[in-house]
Amino acid sequence: MLKYIISTIFVFVATIAFAQEVDSLAIERIDTLQSETKVDGCKGERVAPIRTLGQVAVIDTLSTPNSAISVLLFNDNTWRYLLAEDFRNDTTVFNDHWDTSTPYVFGDVDQNSLPEATPIRLVDSLKSYHYPHLGVITSRYGPRKGRQHQGLDIALKTGTPIYATFDGKVRFSKSSGHYGNLVIIRHCNGLETWHAHLSECSVEAGDWVVAGQQIGLGGSTGRSTGPHLHFEVRYRGQSFDPERIIDFKTGELRREELLLKRRHFSIYAKYEQDFEDEIEAEKQEEAERKAAEAIQYHTVRSGDTLSAIARKYGTTVNKICQLNNIKSTTILSLGKKLRVR
Repeated sequence: MLKYIISTIFVFVATIAFAQEVDSLAIERIDTLQSETKVDGCKGERVAPIRTLGQVAVIDTLSTPNSAISVLLFNDNTWRYLLAEDFRNDTTVFNDHWDTSTPYVFGDVDQNSLPEATPIRLVDSLKSYHYPHLGVITSRYGPRKGRQHQGLDIALKTGTPIYATFDGKVRFSKSSGHYGNLVIIRHCNGLETWHAHLSECSVEAGDWVVAGQQIGLGGSTGRSTGPHLHFEVRYRGQSFDPERIIDFKTGELRREELLLKRRHFSIYAKYEQDFEDEIEAEKQEEAERKAAEAIQYHTVRSGDTLSAIARKYGTTVNKICQLNNIKSTTILSLGKKLRVR
């Protein structure tokens, strides 16, 4: 008890001392997204993983002078800043299609009903992110032996800790068919992360977890040929390549924001496979946009001639004829629109 009281006092003092610095973070609501996006569908700097937590439980939550920030106290005498509940994403994300008895809850959501592109804030100003596990990727997202492999497999030793990727609420935590022991976490931005083949689930449905917190131990339960983590990322039930958001070589989050496109839900839409295609598509779209902006027309008026029009727009009669499929001897009709560029 004395140890807990000392820890609480330390956190409270540290909270006050840090208050002004936290105020300077300019905390933004998670659902406030900036419109600009990089060509890879992401925006912002890479995000390094935060400190890992062991198998801990939250024992108290403290307020701070900054109403946007709370302090979580854990039963291992550690603590962490957390965006306060009132400043998290729309709480309806934890009510919509919420069912702790089955992994599959979005059966009534048709992929074609989703927007062409959805901007998703992966982390807020607190940068609360941690990789689930780092190791050798033995199987990537995509078709595999006639089946759809909707995540990626990472080799590990049985008993290796598995961590929450972002802050969120546990929606499912128990054995489920070929997935074996499965923990599903729904995050404030609407994404769900699936962690399969665990030897042990360290959390229960309804638990609030933070990035870097241990949620289970790696194993080989379910349909598995050896110890590994099967990791999926889904949005409204639709899976996409986890490598779109996490660099599993470094453990870093690729960007702070993701522009999730509907075509990314295709089992063939691998991150590394179509990255170059996306860049070329962006370049082509930009070229077409500039070309469209460069197009210019002239409305024929009384007294206009092709040579006079050409001089006015700094072009040639031959060019105007080519653009409009006419001859230099064509009689111009009043009101006719001629493309001049």
